[in-house]
Amino acid sequence: MKKHIPYTFILPAFILLLIFNFYPIIETIVLSFMEQKRGVLTFAGLDNYIRLFNDQFFWLSLKNSLIYLVIQVPIMIILALGLASLLHRGVKYGKGFFRTSFFVPVVVDSVAYSLIFLLIFQEQGIVNYLLSFFNIDAIPWTRQAWPARTMIMIVMTWRWLGYNMVMFLAGLQSIPEELYESAKLDGAGPLNIFWNITLPSLKPIIIFSMILSTNGTLNLFAEPYLLTGGGPNNTTLSIGVYIYRQAFQSFNITYSATISIAVVVIVAILAQFQLRFGREND
Repeated sequence: MKKHIPYTFILPAFILLLIFNFYPIIETIVLSFMEQKRGVLTFAGLDNYIRLFNDQFFWLSLKNSLIYLVIQVPIMIILALGLASLLHRGVKYGKGFFRTSFFVPVVVDSVAYSLIFLLIFQEQGIVNYLLSFFNIDAIPWTRQAWPARTMIMIVMTWRWLGYNMVMFLAGLQSIPEELYESAKLDGAGPLNIFWNITLPSLKPIIIFSMILSTNGTLNLFAEPYLLTGGGPNNTTLSIGVYIYRQAFQSFNITYSATISIAVVVIVAILAQFQLRFGREND
């Protein structure tokens, strides 16, 4: 009887996991092979996947998402690692205040901060006002491709920088001080210590952070939708926004499910590549 007690306690959580996690995944896979005509679902085989490979808007949204991934994620990881190092070594007082201050953007509602950033980046906003002191003309942040992408990446970095910084800070605090003391006794400099002790010790957390950032970037929705609506001319269209358009504007649920499955596969491949890259460099 005692052998069944642990299973009895975990059963409610397992049932909720089946209902809210596994069932939606299975249902999405099933929908990706279906076609909806006049409200009736019929089996369509691989038609949705064939359409996906020939869909220029899907490839455009994937390209835009990869641009965010290649440019914004490394910048954010480097800044988060630098801030964590400063808080760990350079700040002696008020660490809790700084940790909270940098983490606050994570819990701010996306609609609220998007409206604020739209005001900041409007053509008569404070950003262009500050640039005018350097004789730089007003930048149309929402009407040109790269300014709009840059604005989205700035907002993404602002929101998730503190989240990654807290993870790195926790990792830094777990590194034994004896390693640093031994390195200093051997005559190692700050850069040598950082490169040979800090980075290798933080590598699992860095890989984990990159996987989370990859997943979040390829599922990016709030910033492109709220700041630019995917424009101008779909140059900031993300996969998340494209899925939303197909599901809730075109009411093409089956095709949006197909795109979702494609995103899952892409994220899984990139995560596996990152994990293998991390193991090969051990």
